[in-house]
Parts: sequence; structure tokens; C-alpha cells
Amino acid sequence: MSLSLGPREALATLRVLSRGDLARYSTTRTSETTKFERELSVVFDSPYALGVNSGTSALICALVAAGVGPGDEVLVPAYTWVSSAAAPLAVGAIPVLVEIDESLTIDPIDAERKVTDRTKAIIPVHMLNLVCDMAAITALAKRHDLVVVEDACQAIGVRYRGRPTGTIGDAGVYSFNQQKNIKCGEGGAMVTSSAVLHQRAGMYHDVGSYERVGHEAAEGTLFPGINARMPELSAAILRPQLRRLDRQIALRQRRRRMVLDHVADIPGLSVTVSHHHAPDEAVGIGLRFDDPDEAARFGATRGARRLSDTGRHVYTNWKSVTGMHSHHPDRDPYKWSDAVYDYSESACPRTLEILSLSCTVETAPELPGPVFRSILKRLGAS
Repeated sequence: MSLSLGPREALATLRVLSRGDLARYSTTRTSETTKFERELSVVFDSPYALGVNSGTSALICALVAAGVGPGDEVLVPAYTWVSSAAAPLAVGAIPVLVEIDESLTIDPIDAERKVTDRTKAIIPVHMLNLVCDMAAITALAKRHDLVVVEDACQAIGVRYRGRPTGTIGDAGVYSFNQQKNIKCGEGGAMVTSSAVLHQRAGMYHDVGSYERVGHEAAEGTLFPGINARMPELSAAILRPQLRRLDRQIALRQRRRRMVLDHVADIPGLSVTVSHHHAPDEAVGIGLRFDDPDEAARFGATRGARRLSDTGRHVYTNWKSVTGMHSHHPDRDPYKWSDAVYDYSESACPRTLEILSLSCTVETAPELPGPVFRSILKRLGAS
């Protein structure tokens, strides 16, 4: 049976359907979304949590909450889902590409090189359950007075030096789409220790916030928002999974060790494990090959993939961003800056090289044991 979805999720769905209260603010009871937010706060020891309808919305809400807007620059890694770069554009800011390093996460050294007097925020992204060097990033942010919006969409439940990802920066965001550690089809959340950030994000995520208890104006300032609210069905599906998240992460860790042991025993295979910033708590897998052709052969194996072949996460394929267009010419943030921004292949060559040499292997709990073991047997075959 899957560790992610099962009878508990089905019963939770039926409970909401039987009540007929599908929207958070249509119920006279404590809503499923409110319960999920409270449970998320407890599990991650974060004072404030806000459920929204996607990880993208969570990123935008966090940037709005932090006051990021027109004229600002936001540092984003060149390897991530396009939302990490699109979210700054959504608030009128400009994403500045930063190289990744051998950990497959944002390179703090290159990030510091990219800081200008316009830089307002940095979005470190924990890709593939691999953690960023948050000690270096928070130190960088302190030196330059930057907001840290921690993108833990692909790493909910993972820890960095004992702390849950998403709780280390000024705000952290999660995604619950079909590919994430816990899922409800589409959904997201933001966590923070700041009451002001929580209130501002709450206002923005709900256009009717002015009449909601708990999401009133922060420090007396009220502004209109949008509708990025989390549906009750999504929250209900997520709550049982949140209770099992530690067990799911532990299984991923066991499978990670099995993969690394197996790969080490494949004759003639020259591979190293990608650097990990919290090796004792490692969950994700990054494998580094000496030759891109060898990486391509390994990545073609069932259950494995070469990272440069997952084009949606490589900056050179973010056509909606690299085209530098807006939905309306008067809303084009690039017209507000006299700086030159490079999104070409030459912008982050080190990232492209690393991705061409790097692979990962699927360890999801949804994979039945026999299927996962069959994947292990196939690894290294060409």
C-alpha cells in the first residue's frame, strides 16, 4: 500500500463531501484548512502557516508579504521549476540567475557575486529533496540585508542540521502537487515566524480577507488581494499524509542508501555522490558522472534520469521567462531598470555542465517494494 494515499485520505474526502462545506469560509465548523495550518505549524515548529492553492501562489504570497516589488531584483537558481523565477516577475521584480554548485542547489559564492544595490531577496531552492547551504545563504542575506524566501516545494519533511526545510529563512514555501512528498493534486503553503509576513500573505491570498478573523490588516495597512485559497478537500487529503511524513521520509532515506550501495557495486561505473550540505540527514540522491554520455546512458535506465534531460527545470527552457515579455507592455518590469539581464546559455554555463553530468534515482514511497528492487537491478545496464 502507498504511504502517501490510501483509506484515510478517502475517508477524509468523504467527511468533507458529506458536510457539503467545500470552501474554507463556508463552514461554521473549524475548517479543514485551518486544522491543516495548525498541524503544519506544530509539525515544523513554525508559529504561522498559511494554506494556499499551489506552491507558485505560496512563492508569490511570500514575496508580496516581504514587500518585494517593482525595481527589485531576486536571486534565483538556474536549476529549479520555472515558478521560482516567475514569482518575482508576478510582483514586478526581476529574477537574476545564479549558478548551482556540486550540491545541485544554489551556489552562495555566485549569489554574492550577483548582488547589486537593487537586490531585495534570494530564493534558495531545495531541489530533489537535496538541501541548500542555508548557513552560507543566511549569512549572505544578513550581510546584504536580503529577504530569504526558502523554496522547499520539493523537500517538505526534509531537515537541514536538525531544522525542517522551509523554516530557516524569513518565509518558506511548500507545494503539494502530484509529484511532491505529500500531495493533493494542487496545493501549497507558506510558513513563517513573522506575524507581519503572515498577515500580509493572508491578505494577499484572499481578496475577502478584510472580513476574515485572523487575516486582518497588518499594522493597520489594508490592501486588496487575489483568490489563492486552499480548498477544503485539498486540506482534508493532506492532513493524514502530514501525520505520516516522517515515516515517508525515513523510507526515502533507506532507499537512498540502497541505491548508493548498489551503484557502488556496478562494475566499470565511474560515479560519485553529489555533495550534500547535511549528509547525516540526506534524503535526496545526486549522482555525478565523469562523462555526459555515461550520465545519459545511466539516466535512460528505468527509474533514473539525467538532470539536463528534465528540461522544464533548466533555465534555458523557461521560455516564458527568458523571452522577457509581460502580459501587458506597461507591466514590463524590465522597462523599469537600466540594467542588462542575461538569460542566455552563457548566463550560467557551470549549471548546464553540472546538470549534463548528473543523475538522480526515484525512491518515492509510492513505488512498491518489488518495483523498486527491479529498478535497482536495472541500474547501470546500457
